[in-house]
Amino acid sequence: MRKLIAFLIKFSVVILFILLELLSFGLIVNNNGYQKSVFFSSSNTVLASLYEISNSVVEFFYLRQANNGLAYENTRLNNEIIELKNQLNSLKPLMGDSTNPVYVQPENEISYIYAKVIHNSTNKMLNYITLNKGSRDGIRVDMGVVNEEGVVGIVSKVTEKFSVVIPVLNPKLQINSKFKKNNYSGPIVWEGKDYRFAKLNDIARHVKFSLGDSLITSGYTYSFPEGILIGTVDDFIIQESDAYYNIRVKLAVNFRTLSHVRVINYLNYEEQRKLEQSVSSQ
Repeated sequence: MRKLIAFLIKFSVVILFILLELLSFGLIVNNNGYQKSVFFSSSNTVLASLYEISNSVVEFFYLRQANNGLAYENTRLNNEIIELKNQLNSLKPLMGDSTNPVYVQPENEISYIYAKVIHNSTNKMLNYITLNKGSRDGIRVDMGVVNEEGVVGIVSKVTEKFSVVIPVLNPKLQINSKFKKNNYSGPIVWEGKDYRFAKLNDIARHVKFSLGDSLITSGYTYSFPEGILIGTVDDFIIQESDAYYNIRVKLAVNFRTLSHVRVINYLNYEEQRKLEQSVSSQ
């Protein structure tokens, strides 16, 4: 209490000045129509701006929540579509040949696990992504990771509740790709520079392609089924003495805005892995 009284006494002149200024301002506004209209017009503008900012903040969090909900629903619908296709395909023997319009090509028995990105780096040489799903959710090492835009990476480590993904933005990862229009294949690898681009290797000079051509997963591994978009040809050069093109690929996924993903669950993984290991060990 003493400190408060001492404070008021010390700054009494300043406090009195402020009160008189406020009183004068109030008298001017109330007794002059022009100043009154200007004041209320300005205050309304300020309040409107504050409301706009407030609504923008609320809308941001609402849209973020809605976006996560839509991503989860999209994954659920994809799983249902795969299940329906597999059911239709199981009816193939009852429908005769595959020219029947109801016939559907199999989906290689895959399903998707929805996951949220809780950590992501794009500005390092060796980038990694952490997901909020782990072994208890069915995730295991070597599973492919995608989103609605295309290929994201491959699961490298798993705990009970979390998993770490090696993304395309990591030189340790090479994605088996092929041209969508002619099936010529080659590995795509990131060179550690721009998060938007990677390099396509081993494409011989006799291969015909154009700017903008799509590169998709080859389907040669059990991490990704065939046909998932990786990127498009952005630029290429070849010297007369070169046997292979130097091709720059614009990646389909925007890793800077990555918020949720789908982890590919290949249901025949164990069977294929054991078979391939038995062959390689001979």
